[in-house]
Amino acid sequence: MLVLMLVAAAALRLCLLAGAQQLCRVHTVRTGKVFHVSPQIQGDHLYFASSSARLIKHPCKQNIALYLGRQIFFTKDNFESSLLPLSIPTSMKVSVPEVTSAHIAGSVLLLVVNQKVYIYDYEANSWNASIGIEHPVSHISGDNCCYSRHPFCVDISNSVFAYLHGDQISQTTIYVSNSRGYEFQKFAYERQAELVGSLGGVFYFYSLSQAGLLLIDQGKAMFSYSEHPLNRSLGLPFDYNGTLDILITPGQKGMLILWFERSLLVSGNAGQFVDTVHVNEEPYVLYSSVSEASITIHSIAANQNELAVLTQENNLYYGSLGILPSHLVKFSGQNIWSQEAALMFNDVGRLEILTPLPDAKFPAFDFQKCPLNIQAILMDPKLHVDLCKVELLQGEFDNKMYIIDMNSNLELTALMISRPGTSPVPLAMVSNPHSLGLQVIIYEDGYTYDGNTKHRLNISLRQQHHWGTADPNFTSSIKRPTVSTITLDVANKEVSCVDLKPLTALISVGCEQGKKIVIQNEISACHNGILDPVGLQDNYSYVIEKEAYDPNFQGQMSHEDLVVYYRYEKLGCPHLVYYNTPWRPVVELWREGKFQEVTTAEFVLLEVNGLFTYTYSLTARTALCRSQPQNWTTVMDSAGNTKPFPWDRENYVSCHDLNDDAPLKWPDVPYQILGGPTANKVIFEQRNGIYIFFLSIVDPYYSYCHLETTFSVYVYGALPLSIIPKTVTVIPLIMAILLSVWLAHMVPKLLHTKKGLRLKEFWVSLCRRCRRLCTFSRGRR
Repeated sequence: MLVLMLVAAAALRLCLLAGAQQLCRVHTVRTGKVFHVSPQIQGDHLYFASSSARLIKHPCKQNIALYLGRQIFFTKDNFESSLLPLSIPTSMKVSVPEVTSAHIAGSVLLLVVNQKVYIYDYEANSWNASIGIEHPVSHISGDNCCYSRHPFCVDISNSVFAYLHGDQISQTTIYVSNSRGYEFQKFAYERQAELVGSLGGVFYFYSLSQAGLLLIDQGKAMFSYSEHPLNRSLGLPFDYNGTLDILITPGQKGMLILWFERSLLVSGNAGQFVDTVHVNEEPYVLYSSVSEASITIHSIAANQNELAVLTQENNLYYGSLGILPSHLVKFSGQNIWSQEAALMFNDVGRLEILTPLPDAKFPAFDFQKCPLNIQAILMDPKLHVDLCKVELLQGEFDNKMYIIDMNSNLELTALMISRPGTSPVPLAMVSNPHSLGLQVIIYEDGYTYDGNTKHRLNISLRQQHHWGTADPNFTSSIKRPTVSTITLDVANKEVSCVDLKPLTALISVGCEQGKKIVIQNEISACHNGILDPVGLQDNYSYVIEKEAYDPNFQGQMSHEDLVVYYRYEKLGCPHLVYYNTPWRPVVELWREGKFQEVTTAEFVLLEVNGLFTYTYSLTARTALCRSQPQNWTTVMDSAGNTKPFPWDRENYVSCHDLNDDAPLKWPDVPYQILGGPTANKVIFEQRNGIYIFFLSIVDPYYSYCHLETTFSVYVYGALPLSIIPKTVTVIPLIMAILLSVWLAHMVPKLLHTKKGLRLKEFWVSLCRRCRRLCTFSRGRR
């Protein structure tokens, strides 16, 4: 009897342990078959080329996801209703409906089907074929920015690469699209013809502001990068023993996961260094790689900070993606694997195993879901996971986007509260140190009610080039806008810190929104009564004579006069300028309606109607140019028809730098750049009237913004030109002056001769007679 009781107790204990080991509670989604399943498209059912399933989630819209398997399913409600397999219309004529790659770009789904790219707009429920791709492709890659609606963030979601995996990299054609895949053009990669090996992938790493190519050669792989300074060498090589799928985790942090069924690699810096992931099978058994642990990967899932792996051995592994490498922890105790199973994260610490289930009565598939609470599983004492040392990591900058313009800086703050008796190490890191530099100050800032120490962190961010601490060869090109992320994490953080996610912000080193330039107008033509503001608003027009303008901006006279209608709502009242005074506009920088400064940056002017009745006070020689300066004619010829007035910060070349391609051959040409180190000014010819100027800041080191404006000037004080030719008036005037000089010299000499004395007596006698005659006339009156 006692033996039976002991056996029963042992059995009960085993049952309780088995119940405690259950990872999740399985349930099946069967809803939507009658009312919510959309009609099936008349076409071919798509299927995925790989033997194992994949699941792609939209990083910004958590309910949007794509399942890739023997059937393909697209959901807009996170698989909370039964779905029909995804079909491509017969009109697309895809022949073999095999999908080799997929990507969600904003509001469209991109699929590579039978080596061509097709677009499914899931909002409009329409299909299109991409244009511009002339060669077979097998893969597409892209990213999504979820931080804001800033134009830069939108551009990230719109950019997509298409390429043929395994092709010889020196000969392959790579395509890029800036329209979410609707239209592609060839991607020009510098030194591509010199690279050796086959192509393993093409990506744009926004965390580094670099395009990266994965090269595979003789069992080794490495990344090649497109921009300075990383383009001077390749990334560190790593073993490449199988065809690796590459997953770019959300958030633009540069975190890559490279895997196939017998290998799992992670890079935290966009492929510059790739390391294997360690596997913790038992509390005290640690393997250096997946292959050493003898596990076969079936499916993986990752978000910004977490990684999960489902294996064919019916086990689940979990790890964190922090600043420092982490190992995988093994979860087991439940039959969770099947050939069609796939993993996905629904939230931080919320993992789900999804399996589609066919229905014999309906064409729509049900979905078996197995949700897991990672934090609860890690609390199992059998896993021997240490408690998290940090109670709070908080910062207002988390999950936000900031912009640092040239010469600007950014100050961020964060708070960390640690558990008593622990010493966590906070660590701030930028993903692109070539572009963005940082400085961190940490100090104690009091205690909580429980006696825990509060640590305050002040993070200063500035363009690396302006810190002055980095070698110039290390920094990115200062003229090129770049981007980086700032991540604050705990260096020695335990895997149990599931809810303590790192703080991340996206930093764009580029144009600050809200910046504009305004031309100072303290003295206008309206204030002095020269022009009437009411008349200017009433369809005011003026005539430019044909001798004074050239519509082609070449300084040649036109064939007919030009009537110009003045746009008062845009230009206001013209600035008043006296024609005979050298003049330069005063340019003010404003940001979000607030005055910032009077800019001293270099800028250029051009009269928008082609008036050429003005010049400049300096020449190339007097401006101390060392090479031939640019001018509007040369800039327009080189730019073609890209835009009406193409001179800006991107194509400006300073003549004060030596340039072997443009030696100083014509030192007497007018120097057309104002501001900056010279005192150059505009000199107007003898002509009164309105000038409308386009002004562009061309200094590449002032701001990343294209600062441009249009304003008007009224030139006054010029006398009308004489109708009589100058030779007709100048020659008689010179002769009169010479005659007067001769008379002034000869008359005194003649007065001392006999003829002079007689002439003098004659004039004296004549004067006396005239005086007597005048006296007589008054007497008679």
